[in-house]
Amino acid sequence: MNINTRTFIAAALTAAGTAHAADFKAGEWDLSLGGIINAYYTHTSCSGSQTVGGVALATKGLGCGGTDGRTVIGNGLLPNALTTTAKTRQDGYDIQATLMIGAAVASGDAISNNSNVDVRQGFVTFGNADMGSVKLGRDYGLFGQSAILGDMTLLGAGAPVSATQRNRVTLGHIGSGYTYLGTYGQIAYSLPASGGFSATVALMSPVDAGAAIGRNEPQLQALATAKFNGGKAWVGVKHQKFEGTGGAASFTMNGAEVGASVSLGALGFAANLQSGKGLGVLSDGDSGNRKQTNVLLQATWQATAKTKLGLNWGESKLKDGVASDLRSNTNVTAGLYYGLTKSVTLVGEVSRTTSKPVTGSDAKMSGVALGGIVFF
Repeated sequence: MNINTRTFIAAALTAAGTAHAADFKAGEWDLSLGGIINAYYTHTSCSGSQTVGGVALATKGLGCGGTDGRTVIGNGLLPNALTTTAKTRQDGYDIQATLMIGAAVASGDAISNNSNVDVRQGFVTFGNADMGSVKLGRDYGLFGQSAILGDMTLLGAGAPVSATQRNRVTLGHIGSGYTYLGTYGQIAYSLPASGGFSATVALMSPVDAGAAIGRNEPQLQALATAKFNGGKAWVGVKHQKFEGTGGAASFTMNGAEVGASVSLGALGFAANLQSGKGLGVLSDGDSGNRKQTNVLLQATWQATAKTKLGLNWGESKLKDGVASDLRSNTNVTAGLYYGLTKSVTLVGEVSRTTSKPVTGSDAKMSGVALGGIVFF
């Protein structure tokens, strides 16, 4: 089953080589229950200019939660999650329903997160080998999916931005290498499997970006992937019109993506490029109509059967803007990932994030993350 028709969490489990869901049968339905629990001790320290505007990840306001430094024990890039899948075959059609319920580890106080629930997936797919498959419901987007699933920090923290880790998750390379893939209400169609080629096109429920709203037309996303011996390559696109309200300008988000990953023995390499207008730093349209380029480069080494070392670099760069506006976020992360057991991965990462304004001095954030993730 290709990455477009299985759940995001299941793909993360497979990427780690630890898909261990419990399977059982209920009538004509095959049920599967699995999930993720993770926690990381993270510490950030912030320095440099604090006048960088927009979504500047390395400033005290975001990177260090309003101070010179911040310690958090919370989730990494993945949430804690419980995923239930039910599938069956009826009248020649394969049917699968998925529900994912998540929860964050850390919060700004000792009470508020007790009632927070993070539901990212609730959808059904149906189809067969001849017609392909149709998806209805809430799920992750297609644009940026390959980048985040291939990011080594998916199992760790990446940029441990305190403002997002408290009550949610860290950012990996979101905002400093790729835009978050997002979660949307959607209707998607995947072509029938053909060798190593797969393709999906989806209509997404349009989203708002501040005073610019998505009103009359759905968002469009598409992703095509070609697998080859030792790797894969992909291309993706996304499009949505935003209508300005209250004096805000209207604009159209258009983005294209291309990337590839390859394994050469114990070495692994990956690269992803996103370019367009209105893509947003963290989410669709959050930087308005500005042109943007996101780049992620990564190299990993499977040093032993249990130990992987990795280094990746990412940058999200914007054009135009006034002097104090954000020009770019850049993050470099070095990580060690140790498979204590087939279900438990221990992680240590160090990172440096830099936010540059259009003119003026940079803001810098140094981060460290130590912890682990369990798949079941």
